[in-house]
Amino acid sequence: MKSQKLLFATLAATGLLFAGNLIAQQTPAPAPAASSPSAATPPATAVFQTPQGELTIRSVAAPVPSFGPPPSFKQLSAGGKAITAEQAVAYPPLANDFIHADSNKNGSISKAEYERWAKQL
Repeated sequence: MKSQKLLFATLAATGLLFAGNLIAQQTPAPAPAASSPSAATPPATAVFQTPQGELTIRSVAAPVPSFGPPPSFKQLSAGGKAITAEQAVAYPPLANDFIHADSNKNGSISKAEYERWAKQL
């Protein structure tokens, strides 16, 4: 019990020190808004002063992955009666939503469950 309190106190102190360091950093002025909605969004830029010198961070949003329409149940299930988690990997959106698509939580997706999931896309 004593070691848990010591661990918690250490983590809290470290968090406060880290937060104080972040607050002390200089934040850049917000970038001006684009003049037209069709203009490409420029990368976000932040400049910080560190003990080692100036640190510039530029970031852009990752592109949205595009997937075609969902394959047929027969194709994903390889002719079987259900789609397993291993088979769902063939279509990444289904693999990502496997837990939600498997409404009865039996570890596989029936044809009815798959059709219900595909309608939500």
